[in-house]
Amino acid sequence: MIISPDRKDFSTFFNVLGRLILGLSFFMLIPLLVAVVKKEISPFFDFLIGFSITASLGLLLLIIFPVKKEIGWVHAFFTVSVGWLAFSLLGAIPLYLSSHFLSFIDAWFEAMSGFSTTGLVLIQDLDHLSFAHNMWRHLTMFIGGQGIILASLSILTRVRSVALGFYIGEARQEKILPNVIDTARFIWKVSFIYLILGVSTFFVILNNQGMPLIKSLFHSLWLFFASFDTGGFTPQAQNIAYYHSFHLETATIVFMILGAVNFNLHFWIWNKSKKEIFKNFEIRTFLFTLFFLTFLFYFSYRAMASNIIFRKGFYQLVSAHTGCGFTNLSGGEINGFPTLALFSIIFAMMIGGGVCSTTGGIKLMRLGIIFKTIFMEIKRWMMPLKSVYKDRFHHLQDLILTDKRIKEAYLFFTIFIFTYIGGAIVAIMLGYPASLALFESVSATANVGLSVGLTTPGMPLILKLVYIFQMWAGRLEFISIFVSLGFILSLFKK
Repeated sequence: MIISPDRKDFSTFFNVLGRLILGLSFFMLIPLLVAVVKKEISPFFDFLIGFSITASLGLLLLIIFPVKKEIGWVHAFFTVSVGWLAFSLLGAIPLYLSSHFLSFIDAWFEAMSGFSTTGLVLIQDLDHLSFAHNMWRHLTMFIGGQGIILASLSILTRVRSVALGFYIGEARQEKILPNVIDTARFIWKVSFIYLILGVSTFFVILNNQGMPLIKSLFHSLWLFFASFDTGGFTPQAQNIAYYHSFHLETATIVFMILGAVNFNLHFWIWNKSKKEIFKNFEIRTFLFTLFFLTFLFYFSYRAMASNIIFRKGFYQLVSAHTGCGFTNLSGGEINGFPTLALFSIIFAMMIGGGVCSTTGGIKLMRLGIIFKTIFMEIKRWMMPLKSVYKDRFHHLQDLILTDKRIKEAYLFFTIFIFTYIGGAIVAIMLGYPASLALFESVSATANVGLSVGLTTPGMPLILKLVYIFQMWAGRLEFISIFVSLGFILSLFKK
């Protein structure tokens, strides 16, 4: 039963939201510092204005709305869903002030794409964007990939009693450690260790190619944010194709896969058993689906040269499957793919990576459970009528395939499929081809960022708003949104 909120509930909610917004404002000091170092005058004032507005709003909410009620799970879910909208709107302010967007809606689209680690872009003249604004674009992916609420759990003492509510609200189903606060800190620890490894690797590759020292350092940092947090933004309009580097493409594949792996599995491999990577249910599902989709892509290009498979096919499939959205293709090359190849990428985007990772989509665990369920039912048909059979799978430990897990997997599968199709129907009604409309809708909802050319500054306003909703809902996996809708609807039942 959804609680019927009163003024005390909203006072508590706005107080917590104020704390989170205040935390967001301090992240804006990073690109502001970059503007100072790079002597970028106009971007400095863009972020000074953005910081001032965001910090002032956060302080205002803290002053006006004190905590008048113990924070509960409903408060947590409502804060997560509304908080992400607030973050994207406030994060859009310095982007809009850059004059690289035709409207504030376009800047909001870009900010939501960043925070949700999607990677669809509406920016104009990206190649001439300032270092400070590029830092902010990529930093939003790092914040969103780890979870800005999750970051706050590490420092906000007042919300620790319902930390699990915030954790689940940000679409993370598995605790790594018994304490959610410790779980949050472990995720950030892992991310910073990989940050050092990733930036070092990319820096060596880019510097060896002749890129200037400082530019190599910034590009390496941004590419890590985009690959490990499966975001897909790049500082150049040509995306990964700009670098013309086989070594860089190979390195980004490694960090895309690392970002798509369940953080729980990272913990297990680091601290318990490295053999888990060979037995894990999600990893096996990933390998099976990637192999099968690569085969489909190869079959559609069976008469083509083998370099098509890796440089164009396999790279797009890994990028799609991990939800990253990097591409080494130029222009509308994806549009030229055979239908079977195009749909293999669509299916990869639909699936996504592991639960409790930085990627979106249906997730490997749920898809694997659905496959397991089908085979389990076939086995039951072959057994005596009164036989009782329960299948098992290995995810960190041997688990029974219970009815609860099956129902949850099918529920999320159904919601995602309906959202994929719903977004495609809107685009079809606006005159876009069905296959391209489905591709773009899946890319937005699964937080991937690959595009077949529908996402442009000139696309209809309604489609921009639909994609903003899909990116938001897909990143939060609907749970906190549904709870928030019930919270709001209960106001009208009084």
